[in-house]
Amino acid sequence: MENLASQSADKPYLAITPCNDRRLLAARSPPRVTFPHPELLKLEIPTPGSGPDQTIPSVFDSPQDPDLDLKIFRLTSAEVSSLKNHAKSGIATSNHAEVKITSFNVVTAHVWRCKALSSRETSQNPDRSSTVLYAVDIRPRLDPPLPQSYTGNAVLTTCATATCKQLEELPLSTLVEMVSEGTTRMTDEYARSAIDWGELHKGFPHGEFLVSSWWRLGFAQVEYPWGKPRYSCPVAHHRKDIILLFPDIEDDDDGRAGGGGNGRVNVLVALPREEMLVFEKLFHKFLDCII
Repeated sequence: MENLASQSADKPYLAITPCNDRRLLAARSPPRVTFPHPELLKLEIPTPGSGPDQTIPSVFDSPQDPDLDLKIFRLTSAEVSSLKNHAKSGIATSNHAEVKITSFNVVTAHVWRCKALSSRETSQNPDRSSTVLYAVDIRPRLDPPLPQSYTGNAVLTTCATATCKQLEELPLSTLVEMVSEGTTRMTDEYARSAIDWGELHKGFPHGEFLVSSWWRLGFAQVEYPWGKPRYSCPVAHHRKDIILLFPDIEDDDDGRAGGGGNGRVNVLVALPREEMLVFEKLFHKFLDCII
């Protein structure tokens, strides 16, 4: 975006010289998988004679459904702070340095519980497992770190898993610990192992749904010739397996909308109507118990 802005201003140079060296994220030779990767699903390639019903699994294989209800749930900065304080109070002081009680982690934990418990499958099988996926920026986690000017999505998927019974009964602090642990385990060696796993198995991220955050991507900070953006957000979709987090449209601390600095966040959810009613009830119920 910085380079787009510089070219829009007819500048003779790019704002940031891009690094396009794809060898920095290449698999090792030979590939060396040193960790289990429950967040990934092996790609099953059909073999000759396997029959016409043989399919390739995909984590997000549900088609877009125009009959899904779309709803935005807004969390104020005070509500996000309450979630963080509540999570912090439930975690042993000795673990505060290890557990990342970030805005993203507490919102993801809250949304994970509501999403899993609102599913029709949960009412039929409360002991079923639910896995939430979320992306981790690996640029600063590699050794050596990737250059700041590296172009492309230098992210990998991690996950947290619990039974729906646990999601209903465990305190928010425990769920935040689970989400935090998924991020913490993304070390240089884990990231390299995941890249090598992909080279060997050509698989997909594997989970019940993905939380995709546009919360603090910094789009509102880019200076174009005509000024900084007033607002930016993702395009609405009809996919029940993706939940989007994005900045609130109201003014940020510096007077712009959508910068993400004010702590407010919107949660975009797409669900069948019956599940949406349950999700909404749980969303406010668990929030009210904290506030």
